[in-house]
Amino acid sequence: MTSPLINAERLNDMILSKLPVVVIDTRSPEDYSKGHIPGAVNIHSIFTFLATSTPEGISELKENFAKTFGDAGISGEETVVLYEDSMDTGFGQSCRGYFLLKYLGYESVYILHGGYQAWVSGVYPVSLETPEPEQKTFPIKDTGEAYMIDKEAVLNALDSDIKLLDVRDVDEWIAESSSPYGKDFCPRKGRLPGSVWIEWYRMMKPGETALFKSPDEILAECQSVGIDQDSEVYLYCFKGARASNTYVALKSAGIDNVKLYFGSWNEWSRNEALPIETGRPF
Repeated sequence: MTSPLINAERLNDMILSKLPVVVIDTRSPEDYSKGHIPGAVNIHSIFTFLATSTPEGISELKENFAKTFGDAGISGEETVVLYEDSMDTGFGQSCRGYFLLKYLGYESVYILHGGYQAWVSGVYPVSLETPEPEQKTFPIKDTGEAYMIDKEAVLNALDSDIKLLDVRDVDEWIAESSSPYGKDFCPRKGRLPGSVWIEWYRMMKPGETALFKSPDEILAECQSVGIDQDSEVYLYCFKGARASNTYVALKSAGIDNVKLYFGSWNEWSRNEALPIETGRPF
């Protein structure tokens, strides 16, 4: 896998060189309005959009983001670079945008490693102006099965050799909370039966600017729960953001057979017919 991560210096060079690049700021409109990378388009719905894995839900997701990305000026000719505030505080929202674009078949897409904080710490220019991109037609290619699985695939994976990797926060994993939106946001608390857990923060190294750990460090984290480069892994969190962050981490470490259950706990927990584990997992 070619690394999806670029640094602030490279992004600045791309902008100065007048290359066809669309920069997407995934932060809240309030944070965006306080300052952003020059020319960046604010698309916070990359983080907030809740999807289900039903045919209707997938159709809605595709229709929504084809319009959203087209309105941002993305036609297939541009390189897209996404950023959040920092890798360990944005809950993986830039990685969720990366995953969505790849799922829709877009090829030239990157994540600003370190996020907006890396840009600011590099003393690169900041803008308060809101651009008005030229509306374009976003191209959708049928590559989704290589990236995303639905709840039926997860159900079939129970009691198999496939590793179900839960990357939610600890209170969600031990069934004290149902979501980051509040303990009782979803009707049920718990986890997928037989899943293993690595909290998404563990894929990053803290510091003045948080960055992903090295491939060897990520592999060491994965091996602690029995995952190696030959494993088949299904990722989930609450709505596919933190899992997208982990998706990027695992792929960078050479774990190639990885797919994401995008509906995640928000979908699974709402179907009483689907099994869950509750209580302490140890």
